[in-house]
Amino acid sequence: MSAVADRVQEVLRPVVADAGYDLETVDVQPAGRRRLLRVVVDGDSGIDLDAIAALTRTLSSALDEAEAMGDQPYVLEVTSPGVDRPLTQPRHWRRARGHLVEVTLADGVVLSGRVQTADDDAAVLEVDGEPRRLAYATVRRASVQVEFNRPRPAGADPDGGA
Repeated sequence: MSAVADRVQEVLRPVVADAGYDLETVDVQPAGRRRLLRVVVDGDSGIDLDAIAALTRTLSSALDEAEAMGDQPYVLEVTSPGVDRPLTQPRHWRRARGHLVEVTLADGVVLSGRVQTADDDAAVLEVDGEPRRLAYATVRRASVQVEFNRPRPAGADPDGGA
């Protein structure tokens, strides 16, 4: 990470945490005469557009006050992680509960299963109808799979109501 990105991360991490979210990544890239500062945030219940808008204003003020980006103009983009984000932290696995994931293990075996539970050390996936505990240390790569016809939890209203 660049020195600027490190400085920005130091300024933003407590501000994002105070808002109840996690700072996932900070990326600073040249964009013509300006720089693009992309900040990715997430929370246990996700983050909606209204919260992103409010957080963007708060982060912009914090950056300006700390002069973390220096004198060169920049564009601030605050976003949530995409569905293609790799599962690299226990909190990512907890947030993926109920979702279908593809996992490549350290030995090269590829599994597909639905996340049932996750703790600080491992996740339990339903693989071919059977629970399988995967220690994070055995996972080389994992990501949530896009599902257009995701199964509904038992008792869910098919029309989307409560």
